[in-house]
Amino acid sequence: MVRRLVALLAVLVLAGALAPPGQAAGRAQHRPVIFVHGFSGSGGQFDSQARRLTSNGYRGDLIEAHEYDSLFQAGTREQVYAGLDARIDRLLARSGADRVDLLAHSLGTGLMQEYLRSSPERAAKVAHYVNLDGAPSADQPGGVPTLAVWGEGPSTRRIGGARNVYFPGQAHTEVVTSKETFAEFFAFFTGRAPRTTEIVEEHGTIALSGRAVLFPSNVGAEGARLEVYEVDPRTGERRTRRPLAVRTIGADGSWGPIGARPRAHYEFALVWSQTSVHHLYFQPFRRSDRLVRLLTSRPGEGLAAQMQTGDRHANLVINRQREWWGDQGAAGDSLRINGQEVLNAANAPRAKRTIGIFAFDAGADQVTDLTAPLQPFFGQPFLTGMDVHVPAERPVTVTARPRGGNGEVDVLTVPGLPSSGHRMSLQFDDHLG
Repeated sequence: MVRRLVALLAVLVLAGALAPPGQAAGRAQHRPVIFVHGFSGSGGQFDSQARRLTSNGYRGDLIEAHEYDSLFQAGTREQVYAGLDARIDRLLARSGADRVDLLAHSLGTGLMQEYLRSSPERAAKVAHYVNLDGAPSADQPGGVPTLAVWGEGPSTRRIGGARNVYFPGQAHTEVVTSKETFAEFFAFFTGRAPRTTEIVEEHGTIALSGRAVLFPSNVGAEGARLEVYEVDPRTGERRTRRPLAVRTIGADGSWGPIGARPRAHYEFALVWSQTSVHHLYFQPFRRSDRLVRLLTSRPGEGLAAQMQTGDRHANLVINRQREWWGDQGAAGDSLRINGQEVLNAANAPRAKRTIGIFAFDAGADQVTDLTAPLQPFFGQPFLTGMDVHVPAERPVTVTARPRGGNGEVDVLTVPGLPSSGHRMSLQFDDHLG
């Protein structure tokens, strides 16, 4: 009990230190930063960059993601812009800054170019704009100083009058999350190079917070109950019967802050009912994180409902905010489930830009067949599906060897929960080291 009280006090102190200080004397050292994602994206794609920013002295409470439904079924473009107006005004009031710095990716770049051109008043509140592997332009949107970062693809893409940087070896989402991109936009924002491009580990208790949202609409997973457990990294089993924290998810999906340890492994369980639980596992968090995204769907809805379920096999969704390359040989990635290599040229070619993998026993025949990808998953942008038999009731070890990592291996071991009542998502880091 004493240890719990001490941990809770540490989280409250930390949350207070990072919280809106209208409150804190003086003006923020850096301008607020806002990230706008692309199609089927979320704030999770800016998670590593946000922690790189705080590793370089930025305030965590002044880094936000502006999320929306990229199918525009849960809101119009005009509502996206109105929400961004309110977010900018709130961050300016909180920070005392003159303007914000804005980044956008893919579909989000088209939105933000339109937004900045929509009125001089909007453009006047943005100091710098970063266009990440998205729409080209003849000029800088709204006259705002612009940095354009481009990944693999034609080098003819550019924004007129802007600084255009090309990383031909980086894929579409990788451009958002890479340390090379970070170094470029940090210098663009501040006029100097960052002290580090690494995510620097914090010591002591860290604070985790974020949103639980329906994929891909980013609507809050209202009605689910979040339970957080520390787990044994060797088995994925919970270390305690009682959760470290419990939160009821409201309409906006927000939760936290929750106290954690930098090197520990955690399970985030979204309990929809007694017979439907979504378990999400992450690699250890190195420092406080406000952009933890728990991507889910209501039972019986979304792509997860297309995965065959049963008592004898486990279903996995494996995510990374850096594309999985299964057709590049030694220059690509390796992903093994219980020792079985699952990436290949059929289900994860470089051109597919896969960041999300749905793995389950198609046909419930206890046979793995990787000769062809599964539909409808492979037909969706950035996703793939594969027929992998993962036996239930025994630990499941998933091992990733990221390209360019000099043999580095990332491992997540989780319980083999039967898919008849459990979904499991594994989130691998997009950064090396």
